[in-house]
Amino acid sequence: MEQILRELLLPDTERIRRATKQLQIALRDPAALPVLCNLLASAADPQIRQLAAVLTRRCLNTRWRRLVAEPRESLKSVVLTSLQRESEHSVRLSLAQLTATIFRKEGLEAWPQLMQLLQHSTHSPYVPEREMGLLLLSVVVTSQPEAFRPHHRELLHLLNETLGAVGNPGLLFYSLRTLTTMATYLGTDDVPLARMLVPKLIVAVQTLIPIDEAKACESLEALDELLESEVPIITPHLSEVLTFCLAVAGNTALGDAVRVRILCCLTFLVKVKSKALLKNRLLPLLLHALFPIMAAEPPLGQLDPEDQDSEDEELEIGLVGETPKHFAVQVVDMLALHLPPEKLCLQLMPMLEEALQSKSPYQRKAGLLVLAVLSDGAGDHIRQRLLPPLLQIVCKGLEDPSQVVRNAALFALGQFSENLQPHISSYSGQVMPLLLAYLKSVPLGHVHHLAKACYALENFVENLGPKVQPYLPELMDCMLHPLRNPSSPRAKELAVSALGAIATAAQASLLPYFPTIVEHLQEFLLTGHEDLQPVQIQSLETLGVLARAVGEPMRPLAEECCQLGLGLCDQVDDPDLRRCTYSLFAALSGLMGEGLAPYLPQITTLMLLSLRSTDGIVPQYDGSSSFLLFDDESDGEEEEELMDEDVEEEEDSEISGYSVENAYFDEKEDTCAALGEISVNTSVAFLPYMESVFEEVFKLLECPHLNVRKAAHEALGQFCCALHKACQSCSSEPTSAALQAVLARVVSSYTQAISGERERQVVMSVLEALTHVLRSCGTLVLQPPGRLAELCSVLKAVLQRKTACQDTDEEEEEKEDQKQGCTVAEKSFAVGTLAESIQGLGAASAQFVSRLLPVLLSTTREADPEVRSNAIFGLGVLAEHGGHPAQAHFPKLLGLLLPLLARERHDRVRDNICGALARLLMASPTRKPEPQVLAALLHALPLKEDLEEWVTIGHLFSFLYHSSPNQVVDVAPELLRICSLVLADVKIPAEAKSALLLLLTFLAEQHADSFQTALGSLPGNKAQELQTILSFT
Repeated sequence: MEQILRELLLPDTERIRRATKQLQIALRDPAALPVLCNLLASAADPQIRQLAAVLTRRCLNTRWRRLVAEPRESLKSVVLTSLQRESEHSVRLSLAQLTATIFRKEGLEAWPQLMQLLQHSTHSPYVPEREMGLLLLSVVVTSQPEAFRPHHRELLHLLNETLGAVGNPGLLFYSLRTLTTMATYLGTDDVPLARMLVPKLIVAVQTLIPIDEAKACESLEALDELLESEVPIITPHLSEVLTFCLAVAGNTALGDAVRVRILCCLTFLVKVKSKALLKNRLLPLLLHALFPIMAAEPPLGQLDPEDQDSEDEELEIGLVGETPKHFAVQVVDMLALHLPPEKLCLQLMPMLEEALQSKSPYQRKAGLLVLAVLSDGAGDHIRQRLLPPLLQIVCKGLEDPSQVVRNAALFALGQFSENLQPHISSYSGQVMPLLLAYLKSVPLGHVHHLAKACYALENFVENLGPKVQPYLPELMDCMLHPLRNPSSPRAKELAVSALGAIATAAQASLLPYFPTIVEHLQEFLLTGHEDLQPVQIQSLETLGVLARAVGEPMRPLAEECCQLGLGLCDQVDDPDLRRCTYSLFAALSGLMGEGLAPYLPQITTLMLLSLRSTDGIVPQYDGSSSFLLFDDESDGEEEEELMDEDVEEEEDSEISGYSVENAYFDEKEDTCAALGEISVNTSVAFLPYMESVFEEVFKLLECPHLNVRKAAHEALGQFCCALHKACQSCSSEPTSAALQAVLARVVSSYTQAISGERERQVVMSVLEALTHVLRSCGTLVLQPPGRLAELCSVLKAVLQRKTACQDTDEEEEEKEDQKQGCTVAEKSFAVGTLAESIQGLGAASAQFVSRLLPVLLSTTREADPEVRSNAIFGLGVLAEHGGHPAQAHFPKLLGLLLPLLARERHDRVRDNICGALARLLMASPTRKPEPQVLAALLHALPLKEDLEEWVTIGHLFSFLYHSSPNQVVDVAPELLRICSLVLADVKIPAEAKSALLLLLTFLAEQHADSFQTALGSLPGNKAQELQTILSFT
């Protein structure tokens, strides 16, 4: 056996292959285990001892239960004895991992000798023995942390002692590893002792940094875990922790890796302790330390990675790269996401102003990068109060003499365009000429700068809508030029991508260019050149965008596109190609509907494979964690082959986690989005695939990647809508039962996510998806007993800032702070969902009036118009459906809405006030509208932005005609004025127009004098037009 292992360690592939086969045969013999135990204890060569320990551990994973008591006890004794005698770190680590494997199967009670060894060795005055004890402790605690819960007090006392051993880095490292694992399991009783460790943790990491930065980085996981702990351990030491982190982050003598790692700690600290930072007045200290890092100049003669002419596409856009500068900007991004924007901007703006006015281009660059990330977290604040001056700064940056600053300005403009919609589109007259001029100034060969310009242009253009039309000829000329002429594949790819953004904005206006664009896309899609594969992938994506943008003209190409997409997926194994193809299929489903049915078997098979795929998942091994030694472990590739005939019954204890390449996460995200859309568009044709697809998407709710979780939640909501649509078109018992079952699981998953999900973006997507489900499926969602109460409870929790993604720092927060800290988007989603729930529930909402009314009334006073609009809509539907309990509050509601209508300046809010007043008038117990209210409402018409409320206004006209037509005599001039303005408007529902004409016909016949007087107040042409229309009615 020893000779076989020796052969495995030789640098000879053929001899390793032969030895592997011999070993596989030898290991089938039960006598192999005692031989391996003898070798791990007594072999002269440490590499043999180490490999024997690894193989023993692998054997025990599958054979432990087959061993009788005596060999088990003998093995346990040999392992512990060997550990005490072993002097090589590499072998100690493997023996400790073997011990952990046995411990997981035996437990502490069945192995008292292990606890005795731990107690003796960790308190030994002999440093090597103590280091071995702490190594063993860190490995076994990590392998089964729950088993050590009863021993927390004893362990915390031990760590308090060992973390003081600043002269021995090994003791510090293993102590911090143990603390990292324990932190998650600490309870309230552990807080006093755990808090005592924080200053020692700081000193320990400070000690490790000059000795081994990699080990120091790993040790910082202990700080992350304590920050995330459910019990408040870090808070009393927050100032010390922050000062330590900033000192390391700002120390340019240290390597980038440790500075980046400490900035990651800072980002996490901001996320979970934002309120404590404010309360302890630590924000100025943090910002003053971050600015020099963000504005640092690269070494003389060099550029930051994102400013170099690199071929790395990721570096072309903006904040990508493992540098302290990038991570310092991310700390500011996290501050913007988690602090009240008024308080952050108060401290940040003076520093920002100083940076932007600096003579140093890197100071100006830092200022623009900060503006870029502020638009993400503090977008609502910027939109409402700061957009014109900040946009002016960014536009000025586009003309800066320094290319470094211009690059940052392009990134900032791209971020503004993503995060500050729809307001920023109003500035197209200011921005578009600058962008077009910049684009034309970049030579085609400079693809790095071209990419930055295209990034900004795409983000700005795709939201312009009809405002893009004046710039369309110039834009198309710019983008078709690299396609018509010789240019690099990257330049073509950028142009094809930009064409998609232009199409999104231009819609039907793009039709004159449609044949030319399709011709170029077909050319790229049919090419066999490998260097053009990125252009091919981008062409697929743009083809999908075109299908959505131009609609019918794309229909003749739909079948060909399906076949092309399926063919490419069959030929090319690439996650980006697949996700773009899926997006194309989704777009085509909107055109083809159930006509996509013949392709659904292949499409769903491909997509299910993408959902289930583990491609790109890379295990992260823990085997290199020994301190100071064993970076050249030799149990790599050959070791993986040795046990291939056995299926292990538990996970490999060396695997500490997994990483997944981003492209595969993106593929799963886009697969979910495409499946949701296809299910709705193909309706009944999708039913045979619904169950298998639903189950696979549901599993992704547990995915570690937040964008995949978001997409899964959204797709599940679309599956509900698809089933409801199928029930309506061809109702059957199985489909109805499937809808109820799916609704039960999806709504339950939504309430759990709203309450327990830690990431705000995911919760906001869930709230939006829930709103769509409520709109689509109506009362079916709320039928099961307790469902409405459950939804109301979680939505109330959002408004009160009591969900997991909001409640980041409970001990520092007071109720008023909580209310102020709730973002505009969160409030808007929550209030909108409440309103949709009331509407979906109908008359059953009466029982909740007393609970819902105060919430809606309080949010009508919000500064953001979208929140106000949703709250007022909610009040209207509550008045409509709330019966007697709501009617008791009508005077109060009118007292709120009428003055609000007089002073409100936002069109959408005014439209929703009109809708709410209409609902109040129709729900009046007297069945007779109050003249003053009716006059105020009609005077505010026509609606300008929320045109969906015309349905409600139409119902009011019909209500007036059938219940009290004589009431409208006094408002005849207003009715005629409205009619003259809306009859030719195609966006207004025909039912609303018909109801209005019925009222006018009644007036003309029954109150001719009043009608003629009112008609005389209109312009001549309008009066004539109305009379003509009424003569045909």
